[in-house]
Amino acid sequence: MKRIGLIGGVSWESSVEYYRIINQTTQALLGKAHSCDCLLDSFDFEEVRTLQYEDRWPELAQRLIEKAQLLEKGGAELLLICSNTLHKMSEEVQGQIQIPIYHIAEATALAIQEQGLHTVGLLGTRFTMKEDFYKLHLRKAGISVLVPAEEEMALVNDIIYNELVKGQIKEESRVVYQQVIAQLEQKGAQGVILGCTEIPLLIKPEHSPIPVFDTTYIHATGAVKKALSLA
Repeated sequence: MKRIGLIGGVSWESSVEYYRIINQTTQALLGKAHSCDCLLDSFDFEEVRTLQYEDRWPELAQRLIEKAQLLEKGGAELLLICSNTLHKMSEEVQGQIQIPIYHIAEATALAIQEQGLHTVGLLGTRFTMKEDFYKLHLRKAGISVLVPAEEEMALVNDIIYNELVKGQIKEESRVVYQQVIAQLEQKGAQGVILGCTEIPLLIKPEHSPIPVFDTTYIHATGAVKKALSLA
């Protein structure tokens, strides 16, 4: 099995889920008492949040590159950035390391194609929803992407940064997300991407009238298959 390097802390709440899913998947595929050979280098999320909100993306890209290089030096053979938003800088990071980055949007696009869907809604941070760095990977796969209206987009973003990254799961926030998903369905969405790795802490399949694509689960399980050369 290839050693997986994880850039986590983005936030730590979802990084815990990555670690759990990766090891459970490894055990399920290999049996016995197997677990994953992996390395984790974790951010202080407040640093990340500040750089994002102050639009200091070049600084954040450099910090991301430094962590990727440390993991590569530690023997990682496959890299996971445990965040949808930080894939905004994945090409810059890939250009500074020799090991491959397993891209979360590409993994998600494949999962959508496997279900035969062609139009999906996208929930995530405002950066992921408004910018094209994530949506382009889906469009290249022939998938149309719908995002919430500006007001709903702000609500989705604020719940992530003010609650979910702190592990706060509130029923009233779940209702907000359900309302946003219902609106996306009315616009023609056949499914919805939970395009922030914290959102699956709040929204489960039973909370949505249309299929949900849990990017944390998709990314983590796909990485194990990659590491075992099964995908």
